[in-house]
Amino acid sequence: MPFEQAQWVWLQGRIIPWREATVHVSAHALHDGTGVFEGIRCYETRDGPAVFRLHEHLERFSASAAVHDLSIGYTREELAEAVCEVVRRNGFPSCYVRPICYVGSGVLSVHPRTTPIEVAILAWPAETQFGAHALHSGVRVTVSSWVRFHSTMMPATAKACGQYLNSVLAVREAVRRGFDEAVLLDTNGYISEGSGENLFLVRHGKLLTNDERNSILLGITRDSVIQIARHAGYPVEVRTLQLDDLLAADEAFFTGTSAEVTPIREVDGQAIGSGARGPVTAQIQEAFFAAATGQDTRYRGWLHYVAPASLPARPGAA
Repeated sequence: MPFEQAQWVWLQGRIIPWREATVHVSAHALHDGTGVFEGIRCYETRDGPAVFRLHEHLERFSASAAVHDLSIGYTREELAEAVCEVVRRNGFPSCYVRPICYVGSGVLSVHPRTTPIEVAILAWPAETQFGAHALHSGVRVTVSSWVRFHSTMMPATAKACGQYLNSVLAVREAVRRGFDEAVLLDTNGYISEGSGENLFLVRHGKLLTNDERNSILLGITRDSVIQIARHAGYPVEVRTLQLDDLLAADEAFFTGTSAEVTPIREVDGQAIGSGARGPVTAQIQEAFFAAATGQDTRYRGWLHYVAPASLPARPGAA
């Protein structure tokens, strides 16, 4: 994450230099994890930078904040313009964007009470999560000994700061074992998700994935892939997935804002299918990037263009 290329941050309604965007060490979020955030990508298109599914990301940002009783204090329209302003001011043709709403400095009791809530938006250039090569070669994963928390423990469908300790533990364990990523099981022993990705299987020409019943975050890239697959004529079945389903799959891949569409080539040393990116994954991946970069005009409604509003209106997605 080349932060050195990022010069400007939006903080509490103002664009300020990156080096001035600081948080006090007494911030409640630092101690207790009280915050929510989004991960969004901005892609380079022939019409300039365009933020992928910005409206849906800001909807989830608002929903996550509501679940955790955090008042963002800005409308979605104001946040959308703030995202665009950060990208414009930094001059990025493409980048990763991180809106965050967190409890600042006031008290350090478990209940933050009237502690002020702050909102910031960062952006920086970023490759796909596992490196560009992984989009072709795929990643090696291990089943984590850590279990994905259940929605009765904390809201699994909200994207909150503190809950990612579960993911940090899982991915650190995976890397120590020599793998690229972890797959977490839920409290019933079914597949949940990766440390920061949803999971798809391909079996006999059908896509299989799970949903919130298995304690996943309902990813926006996941939703995009489901729509793209169905438009391409692939049936998509949403159901509980067992580990045996993954090991017996013809193909498997992760989806996520950071991972985009990344093939899984093996699980704990066992090859998935041919042990390489499969043809269905390759087709879905190609279609996803065509949508995200504006090449497939059926999905232009998924793109929020950063340039001034003089651009012509875009038709909705198919």
